[in-house]
Amino acid sequence: MTSDFRRSYGFSIVTALYVTLFFSGILIFIGYRQGYIDWGLICAVAVFSFVFLFAIIYFRTRIFIYQRVKKIYDEVTLLEDAELKPARITTDIKSLTEEVERYATSKKLEIETLKIKDEYRKDFLGNVAHELKTPLFTVQGYILTLLDGAIKDKSVRKRYLERADKGVERLIYLVNDLDMITKLEVGDLNLNYTYFDVVALVKNTFELLEMKATKKNVTLTFDVEYETPIVVNADEERIQQLLTNLIENSIKYGKKDGTTEVSIQDLIQNKVLIRVTDNGEGIESDHIPRLFERFYRVDKSGNRKVGGSGLGLSIVKHIIEAHEEKIYVESEFGVGSEFSFTLEKAEKLL
Repeated sequence: MTSDFRRSYGFSIVTALYVTLFFSGILIFIGYRQGYIDWGLICAVAVFSFVFLFAIIYFRTRIFIYQRVKKIYDEVTLLEDAELKPARITTDIKSLTEEVERYATSKKLEIETLKIKDEYRKDFLGNVAHELKTPLFTVQGYILTLLDGAIKDKSVRKRYLERADKGVERLIYLVNDLDMITKLEVGDLNLNYTYFDVVALVKNTFELLEMKATKKNVTLTFDVEYETPIVVNADEERIQQLLTNLIENSIKYGKKDGTTEVSIQDLIQNKVLIRVTDNGEGIESDHIPRLFERFYRVDKSGNRKVGGSGLGLSIVKHIIEAHEEKIYVESEFGVGSEFSFTLEKAEKLL
């Protein structure tokens, strides 16, 4: 209460006091020159002057400050900010300063966020355009060549049509991945939770990717022999897709004659941690924070010899988040990488 009083009346009291003392001093001086000082009159005039001056200064100052402050609020509220409203106008300059500073800080953060989102949008659109135009131009080139007369040569016609078909397959693969991410982001993809043996699922994934691993002589293996089932509660199809993306990446970016190892570890609170580890080229630390962004590639040269849509890790991240689980990555450049994620462990066996 004392603090509020000082903030509201201090300026008016001090100013009125200074003026009163000034005029009282003049009256004393005049009385002294005339040889008679009427102290009663001087005190009465001083009290009356002080009260009168205080009232004038206080109310005029409040009106002046209110008008100026209201103008500030009116200009600020043009931005439709919920934190600053005319109903909350205050003539306390300290409170106003603090409120405007909070407002300015929040707006600065909002602007920085919008800048980051705008850069992300530009990168995303540029990446989509790049990924789409390559197979489109490839298909277009083969079709135009056939239309220009090559269609009459049966051997050329078959070869070009097969290449055009591969380009179309890549487009379909890319569009399907984009559609998957969109559904995961907006929550439009319903998860079908079931109980299944994750050990069997990993073995099945090994079998699906066996040919790709053989081409690079990469060994797909468990860290130990799992003799009993490890049952989890999740969407089996999506976890299959997740494991396929992680293991396929380890094959693509792993070294020739390397190893991709999967381990399944019990955690507290009925959780299991599944690790996919390779001894490939590894990832530099600067790239790790952006690994799960759509189309983000560690290799900026545009080299696409390893194939893929550039969406695999982004899909992995969204599948894990849809399950309300966590995914982790550890990597040392030149040594290898490890991607791990958690799943809910079922209490019952199959």
